[in-house]
Amino acid sequence: MFNILKKKLAKVVQSVTKSISKTVEEVPKKITQRKIEEKDLKEVLEDLEFSLLEADVALEVSDKIKDDLRKELVGKDAKRVQIKKIVEETIRKSLLEILDVPKIDLEKVVKENKPCLILFIGFNGSGKTTTLAKVGQYLKNKGYSCVFAAADSYRSAAIEQLEEHAQKLKIPIIKHNYGADPAAIVFDSMKFSEAKRINVSLADTAGRIHANKNLMDELAKVCRVNKPHLKILVIDSITGNDAVIQARKFNEAVNIDAVIFTKVDVNSKGGAILSVSYLLKKPILFLGTGQNYEDLIEFEPEQIVKNLLE
Repeated sequence: MFNILKKKLAKVVQSVTKSISKTVEEVPKKITQRKIEEKDLKEVLEDLEFSLLEADVALEVSDKIKDDLRKELVGKDAKRVQIKKIVEETIRKSLLEILDVPKIDLEKVVKENKPCLILFIGFNGSGKTTTLAKVGQYLKNKGYSCVFAAADSYRSAAIEQLEEHAQKLKIPIIKHNYGADPAAIVFDSMKFSEAKRINVSLADTAGRIHANKNLMDELAKVCRVNKPHLKILVIDSITGNDAVIQARKFNEAVNIDAVIFTKVDVNSKGGAILSVSYLLKKPILFLGTGQNYEDLIEFEPEQIVKNLLE
């Protein structure tokens, strides 16, 4: 995963190291060292920005990495043997800071709220319904009982899709007819959970375009009526910089609590995860890495940075 971003970062390390090393070599031999100046970095930092933007990294994130490198290198003694190490460690630290978002203990949320309501929101095609099923399997494996709420009552076959997941996982489902009020469906799932002593209600919602005010208002109504304990935004990691726009608009509408990225296994760029992490500062619960129910890994910033730099 993230092959393009990994190659871009490797190229950055190589370019900055080569450029500064050349500067050192041009210093007369009688001068043992020379401080790195802003002009020494101008061209390579411009190349860095272009490379990161190509990998779907938002401009603000690119600027942070550039600024971190500039602060770390300008004014330092340009000793050739240290340059590569300094560049690598600066980028590593910068990436970890970008991915340093608050954490949510999912099990703690479930235990503290009886029953617990988790709402899944996002675009059609983002993998929202499949992700909901994966989380249902994850919680079931942890010993928690679940019910699905088919609150996407608009998209053709949406109820049947969730119903199929429910049957495979042996999880009950609450559904109404197409066109029913989504807020009422979620409400009924919570009443069912209370009556049957079920731990968690996992509610699907209609995929919506963030620019559609009516749909976003309806989503806000679902949240207002049912007061979910977690509002999870599911983002297709392949969407690039549009992921940032989606995240901001959904957050403005309902104040999302956490994010799950899907299709990470086929996303060769990876910039969307860096961008949303840095600009939204919301907890990232999981990364979806395939179509199977087990293809859901917990978000570990250190592992992502390790994969990118090694």
